[in-house]
Amino acid sequence: MADDAGAVEDKEWISVTKLGRLVKDMKIKSLEEIYLFSLPIKESEIIDFFLGASLKDEVLKILPLQKQTPAGQRTRFKAFVAIGDYNVHVGLGLKCSKEVATAIRGAIILAKLSIVPVRRGYWGNKIGKPHTVPCKVTGRCGSVLVHLIPAPRGTGISAPVPKKGCTATLGNFAKATFDAISKTYSYLTPDLWKESVFTKSPYQEFTDHLVKTHTRVSMQRTQAPAVATT
Repeated sequence: MADDAGAVEDKEWISVTKLGRLVKDMKIKSLEEIYLFSLPIKESEIIDFFLGASLKDEVLKILPLQKQTPAGQRTRFKAFVAIGDYNVHVGLGLKCSKEVATAIRGAIILAKLSIVPVRRGYWGNKIGKPHTVPCKVTGRCGSVLVHLIPAPRGTGISAPVPKKGCTATLGNFAKATFDAISKTYSYLTPDLWKESVFTKSPYQEFTDHLVKTHTRVSMQRTQAPAVATT
């Protein structure tokens, strides 16, 4: 029973940033509020709080890396992981480590921190649900160039044999695709032209709450007893 209690305590999220404290205290209701004010997300638990149940991750590739050192060759592994909720949120992360499991775990955390909203649109008339990208977008990484063009419903991915760039380098190809998808909100169509209304950011709105919670967390950390290890 004591081991189970310790495991539960280890899983408890202790926020270390102002944004994390506001999310944990239910002052921020959705990710859209964070994106509205362009607040940087430094804790992956924030993404788990909003999208934890719906997030799906996929390991794109495990790439071995070797470096020559005076002591011999040092081998590490680079993991590429894509993550998303199949509903306008997608992220990409990569991490190098001596072990494959550690690399995948770190890539998942970085993918959560890089999650961005994706805007969807229509190819022709606005009938039914959005089914494609709203406009032409382009992403580039290294020699790889990805160009996304709106298409009719049900088309899927229709692309010819690549003529330029080395798309066999999956890392650059994934980065270029993610770069293109993340640009869908860079261009707004007239239906999204709204009057600018300046409101307070969550940091300004909940200043007093942050002061109280920060003081309480600091006191708890200073009063926490030291744990003896054997």
